[in-house]
Amino acid sequence: MPLVNTMLDLNDIAVFARVVEAGSFTAAARLLAMPKTTVSRRIAALEREVGVRLLQRTTRSLKLTDAGRLYYEESSQALRSLEQAKFRLAEARAEPAGTIRISAPVGFGGHFLSATIFDFLATYPKSRVELRLTDDRLNLIENGIDLAFRTGILEDSTLIARKLGSTHRILCASPDYLARCGAPDRPADLSRHDCVIAGPSAANAHWVLEGADRQETISVSGRFAANEMQAVMAAAIAGYGIAQLPYGVAEACIKDGRLHRVLDGYTTPAGGLHVVYPSSRHLSPLVKAFIELAIDHLNTGKGPTEGPAIIS
Repeated sequence: MPLVNTMLDLNDIAVFARVVEAGSFTAAARLLAMPKTTVSRRIAALEREVGVRLLQRTTRSLKLTDAGRLYYEESSQALRSLEQAKFRLAEARAEPAGTIRISAPVGFGGHFLSATIFDFLATYPKSRVELRLTDDRLNLIENGIDLAFRTGILEDSTLIARKLGSTHRILCASPDYLARCGAPDRPADLSRHDCVIAGPSAANAHWVLEGADRQETISVSGRFAANEMQAVMAAAIAGYGIAQLPYGVAEACIKDGRLHRVLDGYTTPAGGLHVVYPSSRHLSPLVKAFIELAIDHLNTGKGPTEGPAIIS
């Protein structure tokens, strides 16, 4: 049995696929902007190369043979793969340009995110960044957001998520509060302290803390609760109690003395830090470049000093 020539003309295969999809030589010729005789000649050449008839042609109809149907199914898939490869190559060669819209929690707009954005703008002069800091989990599609930074459980299963690292919170209080009320020696002491609650209500609040060898859950209460991390930090600085704060949020205040860390051996359980976006299909070069730069910053130590423990 003679071997089929593997040096097939991809243009002939593309013409064949268009004929099948258009339903006739005439319609395919019109779509391809070429003479009908050229379409017919290319199909004949392809059939000679593969050694079988692909189309049954009469004056009134055009039908696929069994071999033609099999060949169309396989070749059309290959053509789509080639088109996708062409698209991806064009993306890779293109300089990212345009506007990228990013959403992140308020406490995340510090050193790591700022450094990433500024490096991105410097690397890609044709790019623009619009940053929306909010502790609300926005609907990315409805709000025109290209990507968002999130932690914890990802509730929207329609989003594509890429894990960047893990996060945790530390316990902090102001020097004034500690001078008045003292510092807790163990997690159970928190039930006797004023605590600043990160959430909509101070009622029935519980904190889960992890130490070197165990995890503890403590009921806490206080005079102030807020579902926005900057307000929680401001209350802690003002002396209204002990607060759980992401390390990246509290770091500067600890360094300048506005806050002191308490119960150094305890943190909250680690949660995932993710970047999420609506779809990975035809993801723009701009979004891809920003995600890769953010990952590079984390991997090269340009992120927070204790790893990506930076957002609420």
